[in-house]
Amino acid sequence: MTLDTARFLDDLDTLRGIGTYRSGVHRPTFGPEDMQTRHWLAAQLEAAGLEATIDGIGNVFGRHRGPGPHLLAGSHLETQNQAGWLDGVLGVVAALELARAGLPVDVCAYADEEAHWGDFIGSRSLVGELTEAEIDAARNRFTGEALRPKLAEVGLAGRPRLALDPGRYRGALEMHIEQGTQLEQAGLRIGVVTGIVGIRQFRIVITGQQDHTGGTTMRERRDAGLTAVRLLGLLDAEMPRAAAARSVWTTGRIALEPNAPMIIPGRAEIVFSFRDLSDAVMDRMEACLRAVVQESNRRERCPAVLEEIGRSAPALSDPAIVAAFGTAATELCPGAWQAMPSGAIHDSQILARRLPVGMLFVPSIGGISHHWTEDTRREDLVLGMQVLHAAARRLLAG
Repeated sequence: MTLDTARFLDDLDTLRGIGTYRSGVHRPTFGPEDMQTRHWLAAQLEAAGLEATIDGIGNVFGRHRGPGPHLLAGSHLETQNQAGWLDGVLGVVAALELARAGLPVDVCAYADEEAHWGDFIGSRSLVGELTEAEIDAARNRFTGEALRPKLAEVGLAGRPRLALDPGRYRGALEMHIEQGTQLEQAGLRIGVVTGIVGIRQFRIVITGQQDHTGGTTMRERRDAGLTAVRLLGLLDAEMPRAAAARSVWTTGRIALEPNAPMIIPGRAEIVFSFRDLSDAVMDRMEACLRAVVQESNRRERCPAVLEEIGRSAPALSDPAIVAAFGTAATELCPGAWQAMPSGAIHDSQILARRLPVGMLFVPSIGGISHHWTEDTRREDLVLGMQVLHAAARRLLAG
């Protein structure tokens, strides 16, 4: 059997037609369109000769029936709301095509990478890090609906959850769109991912005094909103001194209470996060954040309290997989690829706790993702599939 890139593109187009939203798709996890794609994939896996299962958390798994050595490959099927047609799905269809081309590859669509119901519930379940208590407590972040009844509604309740067998695999591969502009701006066509960034997320709560905007003089005010603005201005000025070239930081949420035009804010809440591939760099960034909060408390009338609310460690790609991708890219597109980190997080970051992992990027037009205009040139999709196939063959032969 040989690689069929036309079939690969046809499958991507088929899935683009399920949950169509403008030029993209809308397939929230466990919605009817999402479940349609899961059953579609299971049928394709069986037709390709794999043993297909949809497990109790929604992972779709195709197990190669023959002898090893084996690779694991895949990504996710669901989308962000009113989003793009390639994020996640590209890696699933590419994995399916590897299996159809006759390689000893297990294929997986990891459930809910997009976190409608929780953080990486599919891949964390596979590696044994999702508890029954977490499933009981999980709620949809948009609707508040409980996960347990939803699993029953879509026919997954009572099914066993699959467990990953690390000894079966030489590694796990994931092909993905870049979701950024680095490749496009450099005029390159392939990115070989050196690692997936870690994330640290914090909540900063500032307490002031709610009061009347007209009757309270400026000297008397304890305005939590103004303190929040000044703290963030200081943070943005100081963070570059701690950060590295590819570090990023984000103020993802600012909430004022009571958030009324005639009331001085008595409380401000900020959610602030940063990302980098190096724990040492993130240690410096965290130290900077803590110093800025301390300085704010020295200067301001409104005290700020810092609380860590989330932390994920960076995941470095396996050197052998990076080398295989690099060799394949050099053969197929010499001078048109680069090694690069992933600034977004992926299921591969979870799998890296049990397996060697590697990721391959193709360019995103305009760097756009998580939006219905997300797109990649078809010739770049084909090239990515060819590089993935060549690298997988090399890893299996080695």
